[in-house]
Amino acid sequence: MRWLSWRVASAVVGLTLALEALPWLLSWLQVGRQRRPRRDVLFFPSQVTCTEALLQAPGEAPAGPTTDCPCNLPHSESSLSRLLRALLAARVSLELCLFAFSNPQLGRAVRLLHQRGVRVRVVTDCDYMALNGSQIGLLRKAGIQVRHDQDLGYMHHKFAIVDKKVLITGSLNWTTQAIQNNRENVLIMEDSEYVRLFLEEFERIWEEFNPTKYSFFPQKKQGC
Repeated sequence: MRWLSWRVASAVVGLTLALEALPWLLSWLQVGRQRRPRRDVLFFPSQVTCTEALLQAPGEAPAGPTTDCPCNLPHSESSLSRLLRALLAARVSLELCLFAFSNPQLGRAVRLLHQRGVRVRVVTDCDYMALNGSQIGLLRKAGIQVRHDQDLGYMHHKFAIVDKKVLITGSLNWTTQAIQNNRENVLIMEDSEYVRLFLEEFERIWEEFNPTKYSFFPQKKQGC
């Protein structure tokens, strides 16, 4: 009888401990299921690869698997294709703050997002936007909002904010020269604090570069 009572008491104690531990266990499992914030680092120069499958405009027939593309370029992932994927993940908004922007693939991606209804805003440097090959004219022609500086210094930032959640920043100018030849880096991160700080900087510059504040005869930059 005592043996039976001991078994019952042990079972009760075990059940009590299990019930007490259940909320902690469920919480631990829930945390384990949560998606980890994105943390990617891209290094350049990038291998030249086919990016056509990523750049399908709305209404276009899909190109099919990338291995079916008739071009002779490698059909594999590269730093450029990963950067394109990060940009094309935008669903609501995209803020770009770029010193130089002449890469055609990145330009197509930004215009594609605009066609999809994503709100795109661009801040750039007034000198480099006028160079041959710049994508800025094509962005403006597509209806994308663009603002530029008028002061003596350069607008030298190089960052993007996707859906006000993902920050893309680094040393990379968005030019084919930099992407294919230079030693560069790009950090892609989901971090609310860093995103907030960069978004505040973007909004500050966006307001500062409001066209209504432009002077009619701006001073020339040193070295121009």
